[in-house]
Amino acid sequence: MTNLETLLAELVAIDSTSTLPNGPIIDALEKRLEGLSLSLERHRYRDEQGVEKVNLIATNAPGQLAELALVGHSDCVPYDKAWDGALKLSERDGKLYGRGSCDTKAFVACAVRALHQTRARLTRPFLLCFTADEEVGCYGAKQLVDAGKAKSKRCIIGEPTSLTPIRANKGYCLAELVFTGKEGHSAYPDSGASAVFRAARFLTRLEAFSRHELRTETDLKFEPPFTTLNTGIISGGKAKNIIPGECRVTLEWRPIPSQSVDHVLGAVEKLRSQCVAEDPGFSLQVKTLRKDRGFDTPAEAEVVRFLEQQSGNSASTVAFGTEGPQMSELGSVPVVFGPGDIKNAHQTGEFVPKVELHRCAQVLEQALLAFCA
Repeated sequence: MTNLETLLAELVAIDSTSTLPNGPIIDALEKRLEGLSLSLERHRYRDEQGVEKVNLIATNAPGQLAELALVGHSDCVPYDKAWDGALKLSERDGKLYGRGSCDTKAFVACAVRALHQTRARLTRPFLLCFTADEEVGCYGAKQLVDAGKAKSKRCIIGEPTSLTPIRANKGYCLAELVFTGKEGHSAYPDSGASAVFRAARFLTRLEAFSRHELRTETDLKFEPPFTTLNTGIISGGKAKNIIPGECRVTLEWRPIPSQSVDHVLGAVEKLRSQCVAEDPGFSLQVKTLRKDRGFDTPAEAEVVRFLEQQSGNSASTVAFGTEGPQMSELGSVPVVFGPGDIKNAHQTGEFVPKVELHRCAQVLEQALLAFCA
């Protein structure tokens, strides 16, 4: 293995599933950055389960605005325990297999390697930032926003994009809809009120809203070019012969960057009022769980043009979420970029092509030199 592949193998061998403390992988990265005359700052917090998480910021100029930041998340999604090779990097047909090899330990390894190759020539402020909990809600990046940490003029955020610069992504929002009815014996339907039927009437209206009104506001950079909406989980009732007293629905929407993250919530309230007008007993409680906006970096931004030239790929957009919005909140001009294909992530047999891994390291080297030398 090359030095780059050896580093990737070291990172893959560390189980950094989001439910676990990410201290071990941060320890490994910090050791790799020692001896480079950097300020290494750990930003700690505890997640909702009380598990300690760490963001690592490495810079040559603490307190100064970095010209360029390389940002990668340290956590991974869970892996099937039947996948024997999940934590052991293996090569087959020019592909490197292992959990996180694609999403996104490959980029993290490339960023560290690029810094080692260029450090002696870098005189302007730069930083590397490795975050926690991206896979479960970008919580590490959100902690940095709250603390005002990891500020930069521009940044390259690691995600598997097949070395295509991504200059915009849609937002990601979640809410739980809780419909309440009245339990009763199913043989006597008028003795109660079905929360499931109430949910069904509401969701029929919501589907019509998503298929018609929601598609009138478009952004042609995206596919599809409008805000999407999905009810991915629904549960209700206790038994086949009990009128259900409660029904819960998980609502997800991905707003285009120009649209308020509250737009769908406004529609939900309007539809709720319509249902109440028809059924005064109609009850719906909305619990907002997540409201992440998208980001939209101009096509002419210097960092976008640079990555287009280096990669030979025109900038594009994605519908999935990234840490771009958080870096944008910190004042940076973000672009998402990295080796591997997102379609090969989050599954048994995840891999990154060797050629893309090495090319990404070269591009990040050139980026550090272009903006920080």
